[in-house]
Amino acid sequence: MDKNRRTAYFTLMDVETKQAYSNLSLNHHIISGNPDAPAFVRELVYGVLENKIFLDYIIEQYIKTSIHKMIASDLTVLRMGIYQLKYLDGVPDYAAVNESVELAKRFCRGKEGFINGVLRSFLRAGKEVELPDRAKDEVKYLAIKYSYEPWIVELWLEQFAPDFVEALLAAGNLTPDLVIRVNFLKTTRDDVKRRIIAKGFKAEDGLLCKEALHVEGRGLLGGKLYNSGMFSVQDESSLLAVNMLDPQPDEAIMDICAAPGGKTLAIAEKMKNRGTVYAWDIYKRKLSIIDKEAKRLGISIVTTRSWDATRVDSSMLQKADRVLVDAPCSGLGVVRRKPEIKYKKRSNDFDELPKKQLAILSASSKYLKPGGTLVYSTCTISPYENQQVVKDFLKKNPGFSKLEELQLLPNINNTDGFFICKMKKDDCLICN
Repeated sequence: MDKNRRTAYFTLMDVETKQAYSNLSLNHHIISGNPDAPAFVRELVYGVLENKIFLDYIIEQYIKTSIHKMIASDLTVLRMGIYQLKYLDGVPDYAAVNESVELAKRFCRGKEGFINGVLRSFLRAGKEVELPDRAKDEVKYLAIKYSYEPWIVELWLEQFAPDFVEALLAAGNLTPDLVIRVNFLKTTRDDVKRRIIAKGFKAEDGLLCKEALHVEGRGLLGGKLYNSGMFSVQDESSLLAVNMLDPQPDEAIMDICAAPGGKTLAIAEKMKNRGTVYAWDIYKRKLSIIDKEAKRLGISIVTTRSWDATRVDSSMLQKADRVLVDAPCSGLGVVRRKPEIKYKKRSNDFDELPKKQLAILSASSKYLKPGGTLVYSTCTISPYENQQVVKDFLKKNPGFSKLEELQLLPNINNTDGFFICKMKKDDCLICN
C-alpha cells in the first residue's frame, strides 16, 4: 500500500472523526508514517479538506443512497480518489483509481468494488461537473463551488457584493505564504533575509510590517536560525495588531487571551525586552508554550498567568499602559490554514460569541491607566464579532474613543482575515 496516501488517509480520518486540527494531525502522521513524498501528502490532505463539499457533491451524482449515510472511511477514500482525478494532473487516472481501491481493501473491506465503480463512473463521465444554477440559488452555487457551509456565504453576502464574496471564498482555498517575524532583539530583517536566501530559500519583505518576511521553502523551522531565536512564524495580520498597539520600552502591557503567544512575544521584542508583559489565558497548559518560546527568543519580561478573561482582577485596575484583547472568535479569517473551519455548523455557541467578546473587552478595559491604549482584534470576518462588538463597547464605555479600525481580507491584503480596532481611554482619572 502506498504510504503517502495512507498517511493522508489517517490525517483526514482524524479530522473527520476526532475533530482534530488538520495542521497538528498532519504533522503527527508525517512524522510517524514517514511518507516518501510529504509535499504530495500535504497537497492531498489540504486539497480534500478545502474542497470537501464540492467533492461530496460529485460523489452524490454516482451513488444511490444519501451521502450522509456513508461511513467515514468509505467517504474519505472516495474523496481522496475524486480529488486526485479532478485536480492532480500529475497523478495518472489509473493510479488514482488503483491506489484508492488498495486503500479500500485495507480500510473499507467489502466496499472496494463500490469505490472502484464510483471512480470509474466519474472517469467515464469525462470528470465533468455541472454546478447548481447560480441565477436560481447563488448561496448554494457558491457554497458548493468553493466548499463552505451556506451560512458563511450568507454572512459574507450581507457585507459584500457577490463578485467580491466569490473572490473572498476563492482566496480562502489558497495556500497561505509562510510569514516570519524577525526578532530585532537579536538581528535585523536584512541579515535574516540574506542568511535564509543563502540556504536556498526565497524571501521577500513584508508589505505591512517591517519585521516580516515572506518565505518559500521547507525545513526552515528546524534550522539553526530558528533554534537560536532569530525569528518566529507569524502572519502579518497578527503582527499588525501588535504594531497598532505600539508598545514602548519600560511600559506595563497586558495581552489578554494570549496563548499561544505570538503577539505576546512580538510585544516584548518591540519593547526591547524592557518593562513587563502580562500574558493571560484561560488555558493553563497553553501558557507553557509562551514560556518556552520566550526562552528561545531571549525574552525575560513576560509573566504568564491562567485567568478567565471575562472576570476583572481588582489588583490590576489601572495598572497597564496598553492592553491587547485578541478575543476568541469564529476563526473565519484563517480558513486558509484550518480549512475544517469552513464546515462548522452555525450553532448557539457562534451566536453567543459576541456576548463573550464584549464581556472580555469590557473587563480588560478596566486595567488601563488614564490615557492608555486598548486594541481589540479577532481572526474572523464577521460584523457581529467585530464592528458591532466595538460599537456596543463604546456605547457602554463613553470614557473610550475609537482611533483606528481595520478589516484585513485574504483576497485584498494577502493576509489572514483579521479585524483590528485601536481605542484610547480618556485622560481623566475617574472615567470608566
